[in-house]
Amino acid sequence: MINTAKQGPIGIFDSGYGGLTVFRKIKDSLPLYDYVYLGDNARVPYGTRSFEEVYDFTKSCVFKLFDLGCNLVILACNTASAKALRTIQQNDLPTGKKVLGVIRPTTESIHQYTKTNEVGVLATQGTVLSESYKIEITKFHPEIKVYQHACPLWVPLVERNEIKGETASEIIHSDIQEILEQSPDIDTLILACTHYPLLLPLIRQHTPAHVQVLPQGELIANSLVDYLHRHPEIEEICSKNSRMQFFTTDHALGFEEKASIFFGEKVNVQHVSV
Repeated sequence: MINTAKQGPIGIFDSGYGGLTVFRKIKDSLPLYDYVYLGDNARVPYGTRSFEEVYDFTKSCVFKLFDLGCNLVILACNTASAKALRTIQQNDLPTGKKVLGVIRPTTESIHQYTKTNEVGVLATQGTVLSESYKIEITKFHPEIKVYQHACPLWVPLVERNEIKGETASEIIHSDIQEILEQSPDIDTLILACTHYPLLLPLIRQHTPAHVQVLPQGELIANSLVDYLHRHPEIEEICSKNSRMQFFTTDHALGFEEKASIFFGEKVNVQHVSV
């Protein structure tokens, strides 16, 4: 059967800037594709909001990306993936549209990294309370024990670009100590928030050498490459002109100033209402 859907860019959604760290890895892995990034900065943060709010906000942004021509949307946001993805997939998707999250690519592949089968998850309060990582890892790999710890101060550190210095170092040291105290056999830490890779130098500084630290970006990019290979009917409706567009629900100028920190290059952003 021939797919008659119009080709369009891959949409990448986040509540703010953090998804740009995932987008960077996806673009590096799939440079020929077209992309539209949407940050819901006017309503950030999502991590402290209710399931209902996150679902409503995420759905409105996903449908805005559909309106902008996207057939495939990646929720590059752990909170949205935890609180909204499944409901959107089950109840809201128009024919021919797909939405994927960031939790499954991480949880499916975690067994490749841990040798002790004890894994720690560092995340926002919302992601921890959803227990999404624990549920998904247990589903795929019931032999793995999962320990969680919320790091509510990490996102503000990144948002304020306070990713160096004594205050950030003390906060990160304290949080890593707390999760590692849950079990001496934890050998892998998942950074289950897309802001956290910007803190990676300090995180690694305060993590014992035998403990691996896994940012999500590369895992998600690898999973998307595999997904498109396994689903040629989706791959063929993704346009390939190496174009990128960036949108924010907040002020464009403010977004541009911070976006380059997360994305690694200067970006041009437009305001959009959802």
